[in-house]
Amino acid sequence: MSSSCKYILAFLFLWLWSHCAQGDTVSFRPKALVAPIVKDPSTLQYYTNLSLKTHLRSERLAFHLGGSFLWIDCDNYVSSTYRPVRCRSAQCSAARSRACGSCFATPRPGCSNDTCGVSPYNPFIRTSTGGDLLEDVLAIRSTDGKTQGPQVTVPHFLFSCAPAFLTEGLTGSASGLAGFGRGKIGLPEQLAAKFSFRRKFAVCLSGSSTSPGIVFFGPGPYVLQPDKDVSQGLIYTPLLLNPVSTAGSYFLGEPSDEYFIGVKGINIVEKPVTGLNSTLLNIDSEGNGGTKISTVVPYTMLQTSIYKAVTSAFEREATGMGMKRVAGVKPFEVCFSSKGVPSTRVGPAVPTIDLLLDNGKFWSVFGANSMVATSNGALCLGFVDGGVSPRTSIVIGAHQIEDHLLEFDLAYYSLGFSSSLLFRQTTCANFKF
Repeated sequence: MSSSCKYILAFLFLWLWSHCAQGDTVSFRPKALVAPIVKDPSTLQYYTNLSLKTHLRSERLAFHLGGSFLWIDCDNYVSSTYRPVRCRSAQCSAARSRACGSCFATPRPGCSNDTCGVSPYNPFIRTSTGGDLLEDVLAIRSTDGKTQGPQVTVPHFLFSCAPAFLTEGLTGSASGLAGFGRGKIGLPEQLAAKFSFRRKFAVCLSGSSTSPGIVFFGPGPYVLQPDKDVSQGLIYTPLLLNPVSTAGSYFLGEPSDEYFIGVKGINIVEKPVTGLNSTLLNIDSEGNGGTKISTVVPYTMLQTSIYKAVTSAFEREATGMGMKRVAGVKPFEVCFSSKGVPSTRVGPAVPTIDLLLDNGKFWSVFGANSMVATSNGALCLGFVDGGVSPRTSIVIGAHQIEDHLLEFDLAYYSLGFSSSLLFRQTTCANFKF
């Protein structure tokens, strides 16, 4: 064999090896995907770890259930497979962008000409900025719904990069934010399109800071130890579209990528909370009001009049059960002595709170999710006053959804949710990673 032939063969071998190693193709089509969700006890934020770029690098990303897309720090971005997304391209249309950026400095991630512009948003400091839309490699673990499987790679994954200042206020050493919102370039929609999954994902937040919860992409089963498929027996309610974006900046006519549900009333121990302004429970034409689910706020926030009505009814029922009111512990106002409060499988034995949903179903909140134990021995109602005129009247916070499975079906616009998994003698920390 001539030396030139040997050279060509060697070159082809190295080219094939490098492309397989970096994941331009996958050796199999996974049935579903999985990633851990970890709670940071110092900030009460949640984060996930995903591998990005070439060569693959694990990145800690704050978990934002309603975020429009994934974004990452531009200033430390190094990758041989990075590509800017051009203006007026199909990818730019998917991002609902009408912005086109230019840069007069040396080309680099976050600085290139004729590039689709988006607005990365940090909801923890309520700040957004301009950023370029780009594509690069993402890697994530496959699953059969029971255990973690081999890693698969996704070439040409769309996300953005932003100046380093936007990472201020994010958990620990997070280099960006993972957006799981309902838009076309959120993680759920992109992964479903890449692998031809049904457009659904499921979130299960762990209350433990040492044992992670989980997010599934694709169809069930969703199996937690000891061998319990928690996708069975879910309660379903419609997901509502807020016609006005709730992001930090947006284009006129752009809808919200966050997840809203219809709540028409609240019961405490099966007794209706009186005095609720029904207008506040609905989303108006300007996008105000209604109820959304959030992983940004740690505890449920209620518009002031709703908060006063709920806390008054809860206190009345709690004292009627013999619970003794004590001084509040910030950020909570309604607290009780923990002495003499019995424990149950689903937390302290306190009045049950039911959210009455539009379709006649209800979401029950038991002690493990309604109460917060403080260091001074108090048990506080884990709801806070969201102000007189918040954009959204009820924001269901992360504490209230811990150890519940929430399944978001983006094709049928429905939310499936479990009751507390503590009833089933398992938790969201019991996936077999």
